[in-house]
Amino acid sequence: MSAEAADREAATSSRPCTPPQTSWFEFLLEESLLEKHLRKPCPDPAPVQLIVQFLEQASKPSVNEQNQVQPPPDNKRNRILKLLALKVAAHLKWDLDILEKSLSVPVLNMLLNELLCISKVPPGTKHVDMDLATLPPTTAMAILLYNRWAIRTIVQSSFPVKQAKPGPPQLSVMNQMQQEKELTENILKVLKEQASDSILVLEAALKLNKDLYVHTMRTLDLLAVEPGMVNGETESSTAGLKIRTEEMQCQVCYDLGAAYFQQGSTNSAVYENAREKFFRTKELIAEIGSLSLHCTIDEKRLAGYCQACDVLVPSDSTSQQLTSYSQVHICLRSDNYQDVVKIFIEDNLTFSLPVQFRQSVLRELFQKAQQGNEALDEICFKVCACNTVRDILEGRAISVQFNQLFLRPNKEKIDFLLEVCSRSINLEKASDSLKGNMAAFLKNVCLGLEDLQYVFMISSHELFITLLKDEERKLLVDQMRKRSPRVNLCIKPVTSFYDIPASASVNIGQLEHQLILSVDPWRIRQILIELHGMTSERQFWTVSNKWEVPSVYSGVILGIKDSLTRDLVYILMAKGLHCSTVKDFSHAKQLFAACLELVTEFSPKLRQVMLNEMLLLDIHTHEAGTGQSGERPPSDLISRVRGYLEMRLPDIPLRQVIAEECVAFMLNWRENEYLTLQVPAFLLQNNPYVKLGQLLAATCKELPGPKESRRTAKDLWEVVVQICSVSSQHKRGNDGRVSLIKQRESTLGIMYRSELLSFIKKLREPLVLTIILSLFVKLHNVREDIVNDITAEHISIWPSSIPNLQSVDFEAVAITVKELVRYALSINPSTHSWLIIQADIYFATNQYSAALHYYLQAGAVCSDFFNKAVPPDVYTDQVIKRMIKCCSLLNCHTQVAILCQFLREIDYKTAFKSLQEQNSHDAMDSYYDYIWDVTILEYLTYLHHKRGETDKRQIAIKAIGQTELNASNPEEVLQLAAQRRKKKFLQAMAKLYF
Repeated sequence: MSAEAADREAATSSRPCTPPQTSWFEFLLEESLLEKHLRKPCPDPAPVQLIVQFLEQASKPSVNEQNQVQPPPDNKRNRILKLLALKVAAHLKWDLDILEKSLSVPVLNMLLNELLCISKVPPGTKHVDMDLATLPPTTAMAILLYNRWAIRTIVQSSFPVKQAKPGPPQLSVMNQMQQEKELTENILKVLKEQASDSILVLEAALKLNKDLYVHTMRTLDLLAVEPGMVNGETESSTAGLKIRTEEMQCQVCYDLGAAYFQQGSTNSAVYENAREKFFRTKELIAEIGSLSLHCTIDEKRLAGYCQACDVLVPSDSTSQQLTSYSQVHICLRSDNYQDVVKIFIEDNLTFSLPVQFRQSVLRELFQKAQQGNEALDEICFKVCACNTVRDILEGRAISVQFNQLFLRPNKEKIDFLLEVCSRSINLEKASDSLKGNMAAFLKNVCLGLEDLQYVFMISSHELFITLLKDEERKLLVDQMRKRSPRVNLCIKPVTSFYDIPASASVNIGQLEHQLILSVDPWRIRQILIELHGMTSERQFWTVSNKWEVPSVYSGVILGIKDSLTRDLVYILMAKGLHCSTVKDFSHAKQLFAACLELVTEFSPKLRQVMLNEMLLLDIHTHEAGTGQSGERPPSDLISRVRGYLEMRLPDIPLRQVIAEECVAFMLNWRENEYLTLQVPAFLLQNNPYVKLGQLLAATCKELPGPKESRRTAKDLWEVVVQICSVSSQHKRGNDGRVSLIKQRESTLGIMYRSELLSFIKKLREPLVLTIILSLFVKLHNVREDIVNDITAEHISIWPSSIPNLQSVDFEAVAITVKELVRYALSINPSTHSWLIIQADIYFATNQYSAALHYYLQAGAVCSDFFNKAVPPDVYTDQVIKRMIKCCSLLNCHTQVAILCQFLREIDYKTAFKSLQEQNSHDAMDSYYDYIWDVTILEYLTYLHHKRGETDKRQIAIKAIGQTELNASNPEEVLQLAAQRRKKKFLQAMAKLYF
């Protein structure tokens, strides 16, 4: 190439691909740059996007001189656009995996129909009536592509699809999505009607014994230039991309298998056809090997299909692995669990079943056993033992499940384990590594056993004698003989707790592992005795970093001089607290009871600590159990809570959460009499939660009385204002000016705001939560720059002003209101006053769609989903006006006009103004049936007549003409008509915004 030619080539390749103000398809069309664009490493737009653009432009309808919509014209421009789309698909080698992933069903349907058209498939002729063997190769291949796509689309449509989360309702987007959905459903309906024909076409394709060709970009270009010549060239099988017979049959077999498998859900006999096609696909893949360029099969999915078919249609000709799958599934379905154990033992010799499958069977059995089938406990151990032997033979660690099931061995378990081990290894053919793994396993089992009788059962077994050498057996026996109880505590605070025989162990790591897993207090004590007998240098309460004890307790516990007692108390308390946190209350009670028994005689301080923790545990147990159904707690529990609150023992470490829970417990069960009249004075001074509880209880009692008597409400207001206040300090800047700096929280209140919020989130009593919410709402509304007030029940009992507004952290108050409403609705999502507060918050923060959601929900919960009239104290004029504003700002102007009727005095001005808006995002004239005010309907009639909107004017006239809206009707009839339209409108709104 000359230097000038090289310069010209560089200039051509470096010029911009997209000139200004030119769409992609026009640019590619005019300058014939499609192939050059597609050769780029990362073309933008992508090829599939080009297909969509080309076909969308080619299918745009036209408008004639009379403004009538006509089908897309068959002109040169549209033909070239369709050709460009086909060329892009040809560049992608007609890979259905790529095309289906990126193109919608309507677009791909249009593309393949264009391929049929350009491949000379006669229109209107059924594909099943055409002989593929006599057709030109490109024509036959086009028919195969279309029918493969047809059954693949049917199969894909049968799979569940996760629906995308809808955004804000937009009419244009929703209409577009609905149109595409309806078009897809229509295409699917046609494809399903033709499914049997498509299957026959593909079955016929399997009988072809010649290679086929599919159109390339070159053949499509030649078609555009001289159709006749290229068709002749194609017929002679010299043009296009060659698809070998084996590749074509492999793809067709896989697609047919998927279609038959999908049909098997309604006709189980078809599974046999599916199995035949899938196994033929596997054979063809093995024949083609790595030479395949155009056959793309998901082999993992194919293996899954084969596995499922073999389970559904067992056959003697299938492989051993699939037979095992089938047998296991049949046994599980028939509850024949002993045969499952036999299959697993046999599989330990062949290693044919995957470990994950065996584990899934064990999990399924565990779940059934936990549901109350005690007979499965033995089966679970046997299956777990089989899986464990398989694991150790393959060099994996022993599972935690086996250790748990083998904590209490017996003769039957030892016998079965030895049987599995013997039948799982062929000593004549096994490798040295397998023998070594098995020997190590049996040796470790012996070392972990405490009963010498069980050790002798294993050590005298033939397999054990064969696998371990004489020296190893002798060393093991010596180790077992040396084992003896070596630990005796000098001090026994509780004799009954320590009078259990202990045994030593030789494996500290194994004992520590058991210590972490165990929640049995007696087993924990035994493990610690063995560990301390082996070493006195370790602090075993540090074994797990998950063992956490509150700092107020840890100092006392770690001060215990005896190391074993210290470890035991710490671990029992840590495990008990953890079990309580995860709501395992039965184990928590056992652990706390053991710890209480242990500390009773040697530490009165820790004894009181444990009594306090057991009180908290009993509160949690009741609240999570019978308390949820409204059953009152037993009287002794209430007495113990009172006793805790009145306790005055010095130097007892106390957790703040217990005081919170006790006061919340009294409020939740309406023990207001005690909190207001019987609480000792010293408690009110020393315990801020008792003080807060007393004010809340007194406010609840005074609510029915006159406003002047609500002195405690004012006291509660002042306490909360003090908590939400910020302390301030002054700082002089570099310029000499003095600036005010706000700190986060003031220390002048009886507690911090975070502590108050934590306490409130322990309350469940609706009246108490309503009072707290109304207090914070009032505090939120007091600020001077507030634009939209939030409404709440009982808001009038609070003062209407604060002397020093600057001292209140209103940002923190706003955050608290949001958190409290969210918490209250999690307790009871059907309280309409709380829903109105949530709606007002969204309204104040300009989230109008969410505000409408909660306004509608508030009306729905108190009217049986609008089947009854919404009480006027719920849908006040203020609420209706806010709903009107929400609809107006969402451009739903017809909804605005309808809501104007809900006001006590109809707001005609707003209704007429909204109806004049032409850019409305709601259903407009479909809402006219919900209007019962004749004046508004008459205005609509006039408005549509003025605009020349004849159809809409007729809808309005029809609405006016309903007899029940006749002004001469009795008032009861008119009110009934209005109520019925209110109901239907609000239900329609709820479906839109819920």
